[in-house]
Amino acid sequence: MNNNSAAIWIWYPGDYEIWLANQMNNCRTERGAFFPHFWKMDSHYVLVEFSKKIDVGEAEEIEIAVEGTFNIKLDGKLQFGMPKKFTLPTGKHSLNIKVWNQAAVPAIFVNGKTVKTDNSWKVTYEDKEWIDESGKASDTSATIYMAAEGWTNFDAADKLPSQYKLATEEHKAVTVTDVQGGQLIDFGKETFGFLRFHALSGKGKINMYYGESKEEAMDTEFCETLDQLSVDGNKVTDEALAITSSTEEIYTLANSKAFRYVYVTKDASVDFKELNMLYEFKPEKQRGSFKCNDEEVNQIWNVGAYTMQLTTRECFIDGIKRDRWIWSGDAYQSYLMNYYLNFDSQTVKNTSWALRGKDPVTSHTNTILDYTFFWFLGIYDYYLYTGDEHFISQVYPRMQTLMDYVLGRTNKNGMVEGLTGDWVFVDWADGFMDKHGELSFEQVLFAKSLETMALCAKLANNTADQSKYEKLAANLRAKLLPAFWNKTKKALVHNRLNDVQQSQITRYSNMFAVFFNYLSPEQKQEIKKSVLMNDSVMKISTPYMRFYELEALCAMGEQKQVMKEMKDYWGGMIREGATSFWEKYNPTDKGAQHLAMYGRPYGKSLCHAWGASPIYLLGKYYLGIQPIKAGYSEFAIAPNLGGLKWIEGTVPTPNGEIKLFMDTKTIKVTATEGKGYLTFVSKSKPKASKGTVEKIDADKYRLLIDGKEEVEVNYK
Repeated sequence: MNNNSAAIWIWYPGDYEIWLANQMNNCRTERGAFFPHFWKMDSHYVLVEFSKKIDVGEAEEIEIAVEGTFNIKLDGKLQFGMPKKFTLPTGKHSLNIKVWNQAAVPAIFVNGKTVKTDNSWKVTYEDKEWIDESGKASDTSATIYMAAEGWTNFDAADKLPSQYKLATEEHKAVTVTDVQGGQLIDFGKETFGFLRFHALSGKGKINMYYGESKEEAMDTEFCETLDQLSVDGNKVTDEALAITSSTEEIYTLANSKAFRYVYVTKDASVDFKELNMLYEFKPEKQRGSFKCNDEEVNQIWNVGAYTMQLTTRECFIDGIKRDRWIWSGDAYQSYLMNYYLNFDSQTVKNTSWALRGKDPVTSHTNTILDYTFFWFLGIYDYYLYTGDEHFISQVYPRMQTLMDYVLGRTNKNGMVEGLTGDWVFVDWADGFMDKHGELSFEQVLFAKSLETMALCAKLANNTADQSKYEKLAANLRAKLLPAFWNKTKKALVHNRLNDVQQSQITRYSNMFAVFFNYLSPEQKQEIKKSVLMNDSVMKISTPYMRFYELEALCAMGEQKQVMKEMKDYWGGMIREGATSFWEKYNPTDKGAQHLAMYGRPYGKSLCHAWGASPIYLLGKYYLGIQPIKAGYSEFAIAPNLGGLKWIEGTVPTPNGEIKLFMDTKTIKVTATEGKGYLTFVSKSKPKASKGTVEKIDADKYRLLIDGKEEVEVNYK
């Protein structure tokens, strides 16, 4: 250990993230009723042992802080009490601290001159020791130890993990309008947080009806969320949470809500001076940026960034009004956008741990077949973007058991199909989509997940697993095209029943097969024509899958077409007044039709994480920046104006950034870490301020970027 490093609170890997996610996931209410999620809810291990082999040069006093009830063993001998300070004698020793905590995660903080808690400590949830009839302890044990985990911001004894809170700041209403015997309060844009009443007085009730739209807030019968307070002098009861407290100058509601508008009605005997809010957010430095000559595109990027700000909480959630839960398909897209916006690795890890939960595995992730595969894909991309091998080694055992569950449910063809208890989702479609039999979409995701297992097995030094998963992936890949490719329709069919191709063609498997490179160049071009640009194939109306459709087009060089689609679709939401991006958008809807979903007039989320995908598309396919090797040790830069006159932006890397500017004559690049090739098209031989430009094809050139100085290229 580095003696100068700071001590941090540590816990069993994944436990704190699962506990924290439980606090967040269980804040959902529907019209005042508690609404927990409907899949298995796991919890932390309540008894954990922390251990460390130490070598103390001279007697050393350590400070000990613990969340829970604990004991200390030094060289196997139990020490008296639960001391806040403890003296370690000179020499080599085994230090063990065992902690029990039912309510929160067992965690410890140890700080001395040389002995400090960090991830070099070992943890286990069962020590598996036994004692024979003579009183002798066992010489062998089947105990499995893991490396401890902790967050660097928990770096003091009084920074308790169980007390973690997101940041808040006061926001005032933009307008207050008297209407229909109440007040309609507009905060100017979609927001999230706690309402605050100033100078409450009197006796009676106050009702608050929240709305992402004015229509929802004013519809007291059908708005999705509401609150009610009972006021009696200096006492206030929050009815939904049964919380009673004394009022001072300001009373803050105990539960956060999503809204733009709030409609407030009250008994005549109750009064207050002002209603504002505490905006709740995760303070993250925005490291990515994008600008261009088209102000509508700039606005799309900015609204996407704000949507991500709202849905980035303790973990990445789907939407802030309705579910407020962690859904794997939504989270997977949040990870990708995050890599081009904040590069917040910790929240990716938090969300991955929370989604995976604990063994035994009893259902697919969120009960959804495809969401299990998106969880694996999230691990793959996390390693590619961050290069964090330590996390892979920690999470790999749970990857194994989840994949064991998947493999235990495959059919005679080694493929997956929906079984009892499985939700085969794919997408919210505006037409019929058969969910029976072998869906080509699920097999494509399954194959990529098996490839992810092989990669992570290699990183975990498990050669047997690596060989096993490489064979499984290769076998499934070999079956995909014979099973699903239809030569007449020049596309992958949607599904097979009893080994027979069905007639439906959908976009989903075809576009994933394109950017996973599961097809030949000729097949990709056939799919572009027969599926992606074919209006007779059922169109996609969710930002969720529109994202992948546009990525497939970008991967085939159709940035101009994608720019038009982006402006029509995401620009269309902005023209409808969106201040954050929606769960679903149908341009043919009118007025209040834009608000309805799930058979409810305001069921649609108007702030949904999967709506922010232009951030990723603009970073990866217009700025053209992506990692080729883990952690951006090697990168590729292939900028594309896509019909724009100029673009500029910054893409964050683990410990630096890549900046790019491009117009019709000049490209400027600065990369503060890693190296890679800038690839571009020029009608004549270009000139570079540094390095040697190589011609690699007709009108196609590349330049190695290796160094922190700006490189300028002049081209035509």
